[in-house]
Amino acid sequence: MSVHKKLMAARVKLQSVEMKKSGLNKYAGYSYFELGDFIPHVQVIFNDLGLCGVVTFNTEYAQLCITDVDDGTVIVVTSPMAAAELKGAHPIQNLGAVLSYQRRYLWMAAMELVEGDAVDSAPPVEAPKPEPKPSPVQELKAPTKHVKGRVDPIPPQYVETKPEWTMIIDAPDDEAWVDMMVDMNNLKIGMATDADQLKQMFQVNKPLYDKLKALNPSVYADVIDNFTKAKRSFF
Repeated sequence: MSVHKKLMAARVKLQSVEMKKSGLNKYAGYSYFELGDFIPHVQVIFNDLGLCGVVTFNTEYAQLCITDVDDGTVIVVTSPMAAAELKGAHPIQNLGAVLSYQRRYLWMAAMELVEGDAVDSAPPVEAPKPEPKPSPVQELKAPTKHVKGRVDPIPPQYVETKPEWTMIIDAPDDEAWVDMMVDMNNLKIGMATDADQLKQMFQVNKPLYDKLKALNPSVYADVIDNFTKAKRSFF
């Protein structure tokens, strides 16, 4: 059996596996496959059929090399490299994001995995609004009305600004701003090594959390839930 025939058999086998899309874009309202949703199934199928897939990278391309371990024939799936520029992230964290996305897209292309088009799922684009004048930076003050059933995990108070915890989000519209805020919040939580660092992070970025609450209370509630779980994990 050639590598092409084995790969086709692997695709058919994968179609019969019930897989759940665990990735969710809350703002645009669509789900997507993450690597962990399908890679374990693919590895079992490849092992049964005598296939081996290896992902490699260089500065120009990412490649998935699928080899028939019986006769040595090969199929190569290639993707051009692209850059990721997460606000406030270290270069190695941006590189990690690029490699993760490339692996996901290479495997999806090889296995012909289908998911909803993010462009079709996105809300209609509205006519551009007049650019608002920048407002003066407000001092931290007592919290406004809380989201029902949830309270801020850390009371606001004056705190010395810590550059490593300060989040800077520059987005062209509210939808993109919310997505970037969620990604940045998750990134910073993952960097924290104790509850005090989480406290600093929340306090110095309190105006951003207030803005998120005003733009999308539902997403804000999920962010606060994740923040609280992270805080409790250190105790």
